[in-house]
Amino acid sequence: MNGQAQLGDFLRTRRSQLRPADVGVPTYGERRRVPGLRREELAQLAGVSVSYYTRLEQGQSRSASPEVLDAIARALQLDESELRHLHGLAEADRHRPRNRRPVPERVTEAARQLLDVLGDVPAVVLGRRSDVLAWNRLGHALFAGHLDPDTPESVGERPNMARLVFLDHHTRELYADWPSKARAVVGNLRLVAGQHPQDGALHALVGELGSKSTEFASMWADHRIKPCTVAAYEMRHPLVGTLTVVQQTLSHGPGPVVVVATTEADSPSRAALTLLTQATLPSTTRPVTQEPRRADPALPGSRLLAD
Repeated sequence: MNGQAQLGDFLRTRRSQLRPADVGVPTYGERRRVPGLRREELAQLAGVSVSYYTRLEQGQSRSASPEVLDAIARALQLDESELRHLHGLAEADRHRPRNRRPVPERVTEAARQLLDVLGDVPAVVLGRRSDVLAWNRLGHALFAGHLDPDTPESVGERPNMARLVFLDHHTRELYADWPSKARAVVGNLRLVAGQHPQDGALHALVGELGSKSTEFASMWADHRIKPCTVAAYEMRHPLVGTLTVVQQTLSHGPGPVVVVATTEADSPSRAALTLLTQATLPSTTRPVTQEPRRADPALPGSRLLAD
């Protein structure tokens, strides 16, 4: 789906979600055949002609100015993230190359160094389609301890966080408020789809999730935008029990991002994370608890610890 088609879908969906009462449009008790605002009502609120707005919804206009888009965003009561998404959809077909095969994403050396220094903090490197490109030991243990830790090293076998959230039973059970996490995943994929309308692999992922999960299909059709930058989640980990983490996305421009999970100092969640750290240490580095040695009565000068 190209950017103009996505723009039309976005406008139609968000228009249908606005009730006349939300924006002060009188209805005089009439029976309405369409949910939400009519095109002419939205066009009047935005100060544009009905024919021009109709062309935008039909994907037939590539000339929408930033000022017009801002006016439409105000009429639709979009927030800042949704406004940026709207502008991105309008620009998508103007400056994005077409039919270019996506290059496999790779972990930068800087990201690998960051994973190394974040030894006591769960960290995962994600590509733009939410593929797991790398994780540190604790990131693997927290988010996907049931998977082989080496899977991100093979391009064809990399786990995908969106696929795990919607299709993997373990990951679904990991989040106490799964719908909140799911909506964040869908909202983030929506942003990426608007930025990369020609990404065939991304559209294939969306199609797969939509066909296998009715919940994903419903959330995707809702056109809600929610950047996954900072969010607190209660997690129910099978090894250490319940803990609350703040998942933060560290990004420095285009390319992979690093997602870290932090906990409040001196909290039960911090204690649970420390326990997870200890539980997942390699056996060769775990502290060994030795039993006190008992004296051997057969050796000269020794005496029994207990009679």
